[in-house]
Amino acid sequence: MSLEKVGISGVLRTGGVVKISCWEVIRELSNYIDNDVTPTLRGQILAHLSGCSRCTAVYNGLRNTITLTGDGRAFDLPAGFSQRLRAKLAKE
Repeated sequence: MSLEKVGISGVLRTGGVVKISCWEVIRELSNYIDNDVTPTLRGQILAHLSGCSRCTAVYNGLRNTITLTGDGRAFDLPAGFSQRLRAKLAKE
């Protein structure tokens, strides 16, 4: 059974360099974006992201979501969208 499946942090030591698992990175991404991690953890996350395309995709998606929802802009919905949505919801 993997460490991640039992909820144990997947911190690994390899030749004096501390590598953290995808599970650990994803758990800390919000804090990383908020600049609320230690300098050591920040470096570990940055090193991990530079070599892990899956975690980089999660990071980019989270960052984009925060940007889109936090900028205060409103988006116009396509004509008739509200009516189609209400009709679809009424069917369910």
